[in-house]
Amino acid sequence: MTKKEYFFRILVLGFLTALVPFSIDMYLPGFGDIAKDLHTTTNEVSFSLSSFFIGVAFGQLLYGPLLDRFGRKKPLYIGLILYILSSIGCLAVASVNGLIILRVVEAVGGCAASVAAVAMVRDLFPVEDNAKVFSLLMLVVGASPMLAPYVGGQVANAFGWQWIFVTLAFIAFLILIAVVFKLPESYQPDKSISLKPLPIISNFILVLKEPQFYTYSFAGSLAFSGLFAYVAGAPLVFMDIYHLGKTQFGEIFAALSVAFIGCSQLNTLAMHRYKSEQLIKAALFIQVATGVLFVTFAVNGWVGLSTTIAFVALFLCCLGFISSNASALAIAPFAKNAGSASSLMGAVQLGLGALTSSGIGWFKSYTTIPLAALMAGTSFLALIVLLVGSRYIRNKVEVSADAAVMTH
Repeated sequence: MTKKEYFFRILVLGFLTALVPFSIDMYLPGFGDIAKDLHTTTNEVSFSLSSFFIGVAFGQLLYGPLLDRFGRKKPLYIGLILYILSSIGCLAVASVNGLIILRVVEAVGGCAASVAAVAMVRDLFPVEDNAKVFSLLMLVVGASPMLAPYVGGQVANAFGWQWIFVTLAFIAFLILIAVVFKLPESYQPDKSISLKPLPIISNFILVLKEPQFYTYSFAGSLAFSGLFAYVAGAPLVFMDIYHLGKTQFGEIFAALSVAFIGCSQLNTLAMHRYKSEQLIKAALFIQVATGVLFVTFAVNGWVGLSTTIAFVALFLCCLGFISSNASALAIAPFAKNAGSASSLMGAVQLGLGALTSSGIGWFKSYTTIPLAALMAGTSFLALIVLLVGSRYIRNKVEVSADAAVMTH
């Protein structure tokens, strides 16, 4: 692989990975306008975000077997086309329920991009380089929270919130063209992969039985679901509680993303001295402490705009070290079933994300307490899963070593 090929593959895979986050972040500044036009509340509009997460979670399970059965590119084409059509359909919604439904369809299409991207990392690069590749992808993904809210705010101000979805459709079209011309087919279709329900379920169960998968996929997903709580709660916290405008909201959202992006790149440097397992554990301990302090400050009324930003920034900084390493370690044991492992990991992440983000909508509190509590709770559960799961990983390694000794 030449340096030019390496660059373009990372770039296109990054754009694929960024499509779902961009779909989330870009319409956040329009929440107030959407609520006004559809005669509802900001909290009700936040359910369209939760429905998007549910759609992506379902789509993850759908595309995993398809990517292993038909190769990576054909299912990806179908997903991107579905995304484009449903995004354009959002122009015509007349109620918040219509938006919620269309966002589910849009998510099912868009998640083909993220599932295929993770599987293709496993296909195209050596397994020992996967964590570094995921960190590089975060550079492209990181542009989403920096650019998307600003672009979404400008589009909403100039043309109306509906045209945010037209812009998303156009972005997906450009990504589709890039996939066609710049990405090779990285996996030959495997006709032995059955698309019948029972074999698919059996395949997923086989993946789930791997201790390294369930430990790092669930720990990483729980930690990441704190980000979903932040994304869902950000319009309420910054625009309703602290009364920031669309432009200010976009600027703060972009600034906070620097913590996540910067630490995901520091993770690449840290891997020269520390193992991925060590980095995840240390980052989770710090993230839990951050969440506990955030809750303490929120309950006692000690938080303002600056302290809220500081707590969220530190939380996202920890996540920059957790996400790349967790993804790489979770899929490392798989080669033949990388598509299924990728989709199952994504389904876990988005399913937990949907559940966590919906918590913002169910709370009727116009304070920072719900956001702080959800961020603290998810990181604490992630740490518990990591500590317990690590024991099962060690036990499996010890059993395998004993078996190897006995065969000799």
